[in-house]
Amino acid sequence: MAMVSGEFSVGMAAQAAEDGSAAIGRMVLDKRYHGALEARGAGQMLATHGSVAGSAAYVALESVRGTLQGREGSFALVHHGLMARGQPSLDISVVPDSGTGALVGLSGRMRIRVEGHQHFYDFDFSLPGA
Repeated sequence: MAMVSGEFSVGMAAQAAEDGSAAIGRMVLDKRYHGALEARGAGQMLATHGSVAGSAAYVALESVRGTLQGREGSFALVHHGLMARGQPSLDISVVPDSGTGALVGLSGRMRIRVEGHQHFYDFDFSLPGA
């Protein structure tokens, strides 16, 4: 298992719900990863909130294309985030068997850190032959 870290930027554009309600928000994700992971991420996110302040949830699917330690290809991430009265829980995992090109066989988990207004990733991964 290897670990790389770096910075990323994220843009989100809200999409209107098909039924016009605001109970579930839908966003389009546009990310740029820098460092050992030089890539672009594109995805969709669904989010909702609870009746108590600080309680919410989101799920997302993200397609990542670029290079990981110089190996070119793509892979998918699945996000599952919960906030229970201000206590966050976030799980981001590589979708099994989603790697292409030089990233075939990639597995792993990603953590996100926010420091000030900067976003950082820590990516623990395994890649055959690496």
